Amino acid sequence: MLVIEIHAASNQTYGAPRVHAELTARGERCGNSTVVLLMRRGRIVPKTIAKFRVTTDSRKTKAAPNLLDQQFMVPRSNVCWAVDITFIPTREGWLYLAVILDLYSRVVVGWPMGHRLTQVLVVDALTMALMRRHIATGLLLHSDQGCQYAAAEYHAILAEHGITCSMSRKGNCWDNAVVESFFGTLKTELAHHQDYKTRAQALVSPFRYIEVFYNRINPPWVMSTPANQGEARV
Repeated sequence: MLVIEIHAASNQTYGAPRVHAELTARGERCGNSTVVLLMRRGRIVPKTIAKFRVTTDSRKTKAAPNLLDQQFMVPRSNVCWAVDITFIPTREGWLYLAVILDLYSRVVVGWPMGHRLTQVLVVDALTMALMRRHIATGLLLHSDQGCQYAAAEYHAILAEHGITCSMSRKGNCWDNAVVESFFGTLKTELAHHQDYKTRAQALVSPFRYIEVFYNRINPPWVMSTPANQGEARV
């Protein structure tokens, strides 16, 4: 049964909407309500999501204007990137992950990890992304108001490359919804169902997830538009 196959292939994380999206992508004709019914009858349920943990401290940040303004559909690559930080729990403590997403294709272009929640993470993320992508002046880089994004080194790199800084409104996660959605997917499909004994052990999983899985497919939950159809995710 395709519903069981798709759910199993997702590591038991897909709910009915994403199973339905995958069925549609495979050319199967059925309604979402039918998928809901089949999953209910088969007692097929997705894994649950753990509670949210705040990783932002904006008390010492001078906010930049919200130039992105939730306009997440952009015309081409390297027009707008979005950055944020999340955490992965281990028995040794938190492992922090900073990512930069290209909003055109949703490709992760920078993803350093570290033991501490410092400005080094966002500087490393930006450095990694700039090494992997050739950008033109005018790129917009959007973040929340975390104190890491107030670092002098971070803003020096922005200025050097002609990158414009944009920040979410204080406490408004919807202003950076694309990265928040990516983190939710990563944790549901990976981190929440692992028991990492050490940070070193946890370092491997995000690399495999981002580079081997996420960046090399076109996920059915990312809506395809004429603007982003056909772009490679590598």
